[in-house]
Formats: sequence, structure tokens, C-alpha cells
Amino acid sequence: MVYPRRNYSANLSAQHRSANNPPNRGGFLSSGALRRLICIGLSGLLAALTGCGTASIDTYQDRTPTFQPEDFFNGALTAHGVVKDYSGTVIRHFNADITACWSDGIGTLDERFVFDDGEQQSRFWTLTPQGDQHYIGTAGDVVGDGRASWKGNAMFLDYTLRIELDDGPIDVKIDDRMYRVSDNVVINESKMRKFGFGVGSLLLTLVRHPDRPFRCPAD
Repeated sequence: MVYPRRNYSANLSAQHRSANNPPNRGGFLSSGALRRLICIGLSGLLAALTGCGTASIDTYQDRTPTFQPEDFFNGALTAHGVVKDYSGTVIRHFNADITACWSDGIGTLDERFVFDDGEQQSRFWTLTPQGDQHYIGTAGDVVGDGRASWKGNAMFLDYTLRIELDDGPIDVKIDDRMYRVSDNVVINESKMRKFGFGVGSLLLTLVRHPDRPFRCPAD
């Protein structure tokens, strides 16, 4: 549910320009450019192969503690994580305060992030039930509807994020995998892909603080 705008966006912008303007139009690539293309290609291939063998949400239906978004995403939470580029190198870390509320079965997550370089970001998610244990997730910079489902101790959320770059916006596919490991802790892994290639990832811990006071946006 998190994404970086500055350092990571610059990295994406460079990859985006490279994809649209290949170097050495005469047909010869420098050794450095060739190594880069090979690395990106292998990264995308690995992501594709991993995706084919990734367990479905049904795998976790008997795991505990049960996720139940209305229970975990309720009240004051914090998030703590790192951002990785396509090579797996950590390029940023962050902390966040989150206020999660429910009204008439619809959930809202007010997320406010602070990155290690001082940059601040925010996102406001809305989770609308869509049948049993399924939700539609929407946010201001999410293209269309995100799709979420949960079973057992896991919740998966897939969506397309629009990131504004200096040379124009690009859409990145996000695959969030969340696992509740205790009453108050969820581990979240996020994979980012563009044109089917892995371009980055996130690893974060969500902590619920049931004793911390909070105020819903509508209060």
C-alpha cells in the first residue's frame, strides 16, 4: 500500500526512457548496456516464473490468526519498511501512521508516511465489500479498482498505481501479499512490475496499537 516518489521514481524514469529510446541505434550495445538489459530480462523472467508457482490465497485458508480486515485494520496502526530496486538493493526506508475506520461495512485507511530523506507522502484507501471475503480497493493514484481477498491469515491486494515522473506518468502493477502473524502484527510483501518485468519491491511490517487513541476522518 506504499510507494516512493523521489529516488525510486527517478530510477523508474531512467528505465522508462531506456525502454523507449534504446541506445546505439546502429545495432551495437555497450557491454554495460548489455549487462543491464540481461539483468532486467532475467529479473522479469524470474518474476514470471515465480508468479506461475506462487501459492493462491486458498493456500492459507486454514492458517491462524485469521486476517479479518475489519478486525486488524481498525484504529491506530504504524508501518515500518524498506523500498528495494529491481536488483533487490534497499534504496529507501520509511515509517508511517495509519488510521483505519469502518462505517456501514466500508473501510477507510488514512496513511501518512515519512521517508528517510524527510519526504512525506499520504494515501487514502477505501475498502468496499464485494461478496464474501472480497473487497474493492480505491485510492486517488490507483488506476481503476484494486482487488482484495482474504482467507485464513492472508490478504492479497492487486492494483495498478499511476506514478508521476518528469517525462510523464507511468502505470505500475502492484501485488501486495499480507500475512497476519500475531493479533497485532502483519507482514506485507509488495512486488512492482512494468511490462511484466520486476522493477522493485517493498517489505514492511504493520503494527496495530489497540490501546492508542485515534480519530476517524469523519469524526
